[in-house]
Amino acid sequence: MPYTTDRRTFLIAGSLTALASTRVFGANDRLRIGVIGAGGRMRALLDSAEKAGEPIEIVSVSDVYAPHCEEVKTRASATSATTTCVDFKQVLDDKTIDAVIIATPDHWHVRIASAAVAAGKDVYLEKPVTHTLEEGETLRKAVRSSKQILQCGMQQRSWTHFRNAVDLIQGGALGQVTQVRTYWWQNYGTNWVPKPIDASQLDWKQWLGGAPDQPYTSEKYHRWRWFWNFGGGAMTDLFTHWIDVVQWAMKSDEPSTAFMLGDKRIFKQWDCPDTIQAAFRYPDFDVVYEGMMSSSIDDGGLEFRGTEATLKLNRSGMSIHHEGVKDERNPTLKEASFEDGTHTHMRNFFSCIKSRKEPNAPVETGIAAARAGHIGNLAYHHSGMTTWPPSSAR
Repeated sequence: MPYTTDRRTFLIAGSLTALASTRVFGANDRLRIGVIGAGGRMRALLDSAEKAGEPIEIVSVSDVYAPHCEEVKTRASATSATTTCVDFKQVLDDKTIDAVIIATPDHWHVRIASAAVAAGKDVYLEKPVTHTLEEGETLRKAVRSSKQILQCGMQQRSWTHFRNAVDLIQGGALGQVTQVRTYWWQNYGTNWVPKPIDASQLDWKQWLGGAPDQPYTSEKYHRWRWFWNFGGGAMTDLFTHWIDVVQWAMKSDEPSTAFMLGDKRIFKQWDCPDTIQAAFRYPDFDVVYEGMMSSSIDDGGLEFRGTEATLKLNRSGMSIHHEGVKDERNPTLKEASFEDGTHTHMRNFFSCIKSRKEPNAPVETGIAAARAGHIGNLAYHHSGMTTWPPSSAR
């Protein structure tokens, strides 16, 4: 069953007394950044941070695997004297740090983000922002009880062609949209093979945090997303991105019913299913999702199907196909992506740190996107179907 939020997490969020950052930035002032969770995703985020156009200084880095800390320290050495630590609290204790970037496993997200805003830090928090349904309100209260900026790692919100697609949908270009198809196929057998690590340099107990005590395995460390104690499988890893775009475009953030067919066909050692078909009923439209983790042909994307046209959308670009056009295979409008949306998303985050304006992906959007994935998993754990809110709460 999914990992349950521990009492400490609620206590952190319930006793916030954070003060907003009061530093006034000059035009050439460096943003002082703390890094928490320095694995592969963090490397990509730091690439985007360096390309965002703001001068930054990586002041401190925390990770439970020592070589990850050293990698970040090495890349930052030209601009700063970066300190390293295992315990993330040491990063938060540094009062000179303006913001932290968090890319830990999911079961740490709310605990660290809540502590970060309580410490007066602005936060870039990777998705999914929550590990359980209950954590959503904990995180919302933590952020909204502070004056800090929190940007959820839903980079499509800042990706130019995604923003244009949403404008077209909301402007009525497709007519009435009644069905959205989402999909994402990856291959963990050939494309996601982890590199061995030196387990003697890993603090496994710290990595587990509030999760149940259990022996270290390479599979759990590298593929934690597929074990309930640490992640939520495809529904909170991949589907979360797409349902965020759907809920944004359709101005509806909560399904009323979820169905999920999931099986462990290939990776039987995982807790989470590797082959999924799911469906969600919203007030005025339906969403379907399909994916598997042993075939990557077609990758991931969305199709918004309306009475006048269909919009096809992925990270490479978008196209609109109108009903009644002689050759419906040829789009009547097409736009290609020209920049990774994580770059523009990080740029938006840095801009909001200085302006104190709401970011493109505020905490409520991340909570809603994660919630849909959690509801899908709830259906999986309840014989394939659930209503939301639960019948007892209506």
